[in-house]
Amino acid sequence: MTVELKPGERLDDLQLNGLKLIQRPDAFRFGTDSVLLADFAAPRKGDRAVDLGCGTGAVALLMAGHRDALTVQAVELQGDIADMARRSVALNRLEARIQVYNMDMRDAWRTLGAGRYSLAVCNPPYGRNGAALESLSETKRLARHEGDLTPEGVARSAAMLLKNGGRFCAVYPAHRAYELMRAMDEAGIAPKRIRTVHGVAGRAPKFVLMEGVKQGGEGLHWLEPLVLRNADGTFTEEWHRIYGV
Repeated sequence: MTVELKPGERLDDLQLNGLKLIQRPDAFRFGTDSVLLADFAAPRKGDRAVDLGCGTGAVALLMAGHRDALTVQAVELQGDIADMARRSVALNRLEARIQVYNMDMRDAWRTLGAGRYSLAVCNPPYGRNGAALESLSETKRLARHEGDLTPEGVARSAAMLLKNGGRFCAVYPAHRAYELMRAMDEAGIAPKRIRTVHGVAGRAPKFVLMEGVKQGGEGLHWLEPLVLRNADGTFTEEWHRIYGV
């Protein structure tokens, strides 16, 4: 399908099943964290998924590419970014499986329904409000700085949409991992799996991949650390597996 690109937009290759993504250099673009989250979430057969703060749609598209028949309701606050996501979905002929909604994730349950989903994913803004120099671009600022969308707001949004036993998966800066764990716990989502992400072995983690289960029991499983590069700078076998290279 031919989809018209607007001025300043470009088409990027997601390196999975020929999937393409419309992006704009002056807006926040998907990165390694999105690819890692889609892999970590590992949608299961029969999952109904929701992507909170989907951006241009990278995680939703990657999950759909990994799991045939998966349906994803993708939620994005910024109208122009949501429009790019919709056109990317159309470009990849996935309109029957991915729907994009322009709304605040905290209100998503009112439209999408409470307690209906088995999987929620989120790659939230990383910058604590007021703690970092904010981007001059309003689009980038909203994507990178949490503003009034705190970890508590993200976790509550996921909890409202998930059914009991449903999974919530997120990627977050390692130094803020406790904030996300606490927010999940307060929202009734029990942290169950954590995987730290390291640029190279022997260094502190950059990110954490975290999975929680709504109304889940006790027991936290620490997975093997994910290392992206070898000591010589080449990518590790795990990186190659995730990227399908």
